[in-house]
Amino acid sequence: MHSVYEWITTPITAGLLRGALDLERTARGVLPHRLPARARAQCDDGTLTMSEAQPSGVRLVFRTRATAIELDTVPTKRVYTGAPPRPDGVYDLRVDGRPAGQGSVSGGNTVTIDLATWAAEHREGPVGTLRFEGLRDGVKDVEIWLPHNEITELVALRTDAPVEPAAASGRRVWLHHGSSISQGSDAASPTTTWPALAAAHGGVELVNLGFGGGALLDPFTARALRDTPADLISVKIGINVVGTDLMRLRAFGPAVHGFLDTVREGHPTTPLLVVSPVLCPMHEDTPGPSAFDPGALAEGRLNFRAAGSPDEVASGKLTLRTVRDTLSRIVAQRAADDPYLHHLDGRELYGEADTAALPLPDGLHPDAATHRLIGERFAALVFGAGGGDSGRGGAFAERGGAGTVSRAWPGP
Repeated sequence: MHSVYEWITTPITAGLLRGALDLERTARGVLPHRLPARARAQCDDGTLTMSEAQPSGVRLVFRTRATAIELDTVPTKRVYTGAPPRPDGVYDLRVDGRPAGQGSVSGGNTVTIDLATWAAEHREGPVGTLRFEGLRDGVKDVEIWLPHNEITELVALRTDAPVEPAAASGRRVWLHHGSSISQGSDAASPTTTWPALAAAHGGVELVNLGFGGGALLDPFTARALRDTPADLISVKIGINVVGTDLMRLRAFGPAVHGFLDTVREGHPTTPLLVVSPVLCPMHEDTPGPSAFDPGALAEGRLNFRAAGSPDEVASGKLTLRTVRDTLSRIVAQRAADDPYLHHLDGRELYGEADTAALPLPDGLHPDAATHRLIGERFAALVFGAGGGDSGRGGAFAERGGAGTVSRAWPGP
């Protein structure tokens, strides 16, 4: 540690964190979680265990005069055998709401995953340090957005001036649930995932429950949504159900109804938006499961393919077209008794006309430019926001017609 600063160490508590539903104390520090402990105890799936602990949308928020900040963390790096190396997770610094720096932390733990068997080997590593310095003097609001794709154990926060929790923003809370695309897979940084961009454009406070591989209509996730305070809730459903080949059409419809019923137990009049999948050409008419393309792996690339057959649709296997049709029908049915329920066709966020200029690089996930496109379109359609990071959110865009957001979200 450099000696030019007189460091003040501030305990990292829930009062300094936004976007996390739980904070687990560990041997070295604290670990933010995006699902509560009771939910985590009800599922031993390794993919969900990893993704819910990757702090997408979670940020340290505080007020200080500090010109230098150090954050000690223990990141968990993922290594996939036979796949290209993954870049280190990115931390985004924002000061008074504006971008002010980025950094990464080396070292940390490593989990090596065998793509053939999904066996995982864990290796513990050292604490690393993130540093930002040269910040302007004077009182300011500081946000450090944690990596959206890297488990991050928080060990110590040091500054060269005292820290206090930032005042409540006064913004309305947007609670969102979705898949790896919502978590931010292949986005450039935590503030440039599409939900983070949409929240910034719409002037709302984001709680992101997007889980890579984990948007599977799980009852414990519905209960987490039910029990989390929010002014707007959105659930993006479909791609994981198809990609995991988890259920057939007979189970899917009732599972959606049950999921929405549970959310409504805690939020009977909160605007609730059901979003169907964005376009994914390989699964539009071909069921899952999604599988790694062995030819691409042999070339050192990570690519996905649909391992099902269109012939299986007749027996009830799901495609994205089937999912969209089912979701549209369910929302239309329920909206007769629920004036706060809305539907958005995901192809309005990324559709057929976008694929030529912005193809999905691995066949499944959008790149950084497409995250920006989706975020801007969502903000315009849902928040009535025309873009920009400084404005307060508007309303649900009041639009009519099947498959669109059709009722206003009351303004501030």
